[in-house]
Amino acid sequence: MRIGLIVGPWFTVPPERYGGTERVVDELARALAGAGHEVLLATASDSTCPVPQVPGFGPSEPDGLGFTLSELSHVIKAYDGMRNVDIIHDHTLAGPLYAHRPQDIPVVTTIHGQLTAQSAGLYRDMARNTSVIAISHNQRSMVPDLPVSAVIHHGIDPTSIAVGAGSGGYACFVGRMCPDKGLMEAVHVARQAGVPLRIAAKMHAPDERRYFHDVVQPFLGPNEDFLGELSDPEKFELMGDAIALLNPIQWTEPFGLVMIEALATGTPVVATPRGAAPEIVHHGLTGFLAPVQELAAFVEAAARLDRADCRRSVEEYFNAGRMAADHLELYAQVIEQFRAKGVPAAGLLEENQRQAL
Repeated sequence: MRIGLIVGPWFTVPPERYGGTERVVDELARALAGAGHEVLLATASDSTCPVPQVPGFGPSEPDGLGFTLSELSHVIKAYDGMRNVDIIHDHTLAGPLYAHRPQDIPVVTTIHGQLTAQSAGLYRDMARNTSVIAISHNQRSMVPDLPVSAVIHHGIDPTSIAVGAGSGGYACFVGRMCPDKGLMEAVHVARQAGVPLRIAAKMHAPDERRYFHDVVQPFLGPNEDFLGELSDPEKFELMGDAIALLNPIQWTEPFGLVMIEALATGTPVVATPRGAAPEIVHHGLTGFLAPVQELAAFVEAAARLDRADCRRSVEEYFNAGRMAADHLELYAQVIEQFRAKGVPAAGLLEENQRQAL
């Protein structure tokens, strides 16, 4: 199968540090290529993912994150460079709405963000001629009437991540510097549990820097060690030595890649049961889920969990091979339906739904 993958212009694939979507696309591209398929990637020119790339793009531009003109010009060039693939998997928001994309190639897209009333309207428009993928059942449940072709959880390559001993005597927090990620809650939980907290956080955007300087930094004390943003090797070493990853998210997070990264290092996750967390953490086996005011009681218990069970959950399910296989199954169905009836896959889904009624 010839598969085109499109990501935005802002971060490399894989990202040097921050970039959840780009990290997932890198894992997917490598796994698809490893399964024997031809993968063509439209991304920034300084990306290092080892698959062929559409030529003509400039380097990543993180300072332009969110600018519509940057994304539009990027996706137009991406579609122009993907005339000889069997299917296009577009991970941008603007791309599936591009009116001049090739009409003889089916397109699928993944909802990487939170489904809100505004974004749901956009995805409904996309679903007229694009197959839509959700990344968790919780995300899918936010808009039950949205035509979704499949729910496919993220996966990573655990062979590239060492299992840690969890012998550092601290808990860790890894995330973005914003209230939704629950950093302040993690500080409270660690203090109540009587364990040191080591913090790694992305802090690029102005609002992230303001939140750190105005709210977080004045509150940090001798129990907390702020490390800034880490590279992947540094991050996995931090996670592997921790007794637990504290992830007291304060929003309905559609997935939570950081949780499966921690589990891959053997480290249990102590989290609030919001968003997709219950789909990732097996309470009492690979971590604990509870309201934030109850989490401190589970930190010591997390240190007694079997780290092999945490690692096994990634090796057996949250792995890139399974993620690729799930995508390949959907790709094949979409291509078959597209070629058989000559109509967009999303239209077929609506037709099938009407027939089922």
